[in-house]
Amino acid sequence: MANTVLTDTDLQRVRTAVQQAEARTSGEIVPFIVKKSDVYASAAWRAGAFGMLLGGLIGFGLSQFNNTWGLGWLYTNWGVVLLMLLFAAGFFALAQFQPGMKRFFAGYLALNKRVQQRAVQAFLTEEVFNTEDRTGILLFISLMEHRILVMGDSGINAKVQQEDWEQVVARIKRGIKQNSLADGLVEAIQMCGDLLERKEVKIKPNDRNELSDDLRIQDH
Repeated sequence: MANTVLTDTDLQRVRTAVQQAEARTSGEIVPFIVKKSDVYASAAWRAGAFGMLLGGLIGFGLSQFNNTWGLGWLYTNWGVVLLMLLFAAGFFALAQFQPGMKRFFAGYLALNKRVQQRAVQAFLTEEVFNTEDRTGILLFISLMEHRILVMGDSGINAKVQQEDWEQVVARIKRGIKQNSLADGLVEAIQMCGDLLERKEVKIKPNDRNELSDDLRIQDH
């Protein structure tokens, strides 16, 4: 996984980018990062079951050969059982602690569903909906799942289509791949400001800062 450690300087850069983007439009941008959207406990159990099956198949295959390597115990039923347990424990541990394995055994649909649910939760808890003209925007990044969502309130969605955010999402992804989450996020926020200007989400004379400009970071 890319280095996702953000320094105090990075946090200030993000905050400044939000302030500058909001100075041009009535949009209220809320950047939000979670390290993971769920623990996916079932993924480890699926991995363990797969490991047990694989170990059993390997053990059964070995049991069909003569003891050519001097490992007589391996060719017994107890040897097969031991292999099954070892493979089960190994795959279980990998899915617990290795993000790629966890994603694989959690499954594409489960990852999408849980990230979507977590983004909605963030939208509500951060009160992104609570602006006078309903112009809140959530930039939601779930690191372990490699998922990025942009959710706009009704005042934004009336002018900006979901596909309009694709380049914003792509910039954040590129920043993570290049081991520079802060750069990607700062530029993506600047792109949000540009997009809102093009879509004429105009700032009003009495505009005020309704939501915090800080980057929110949570473990889950």
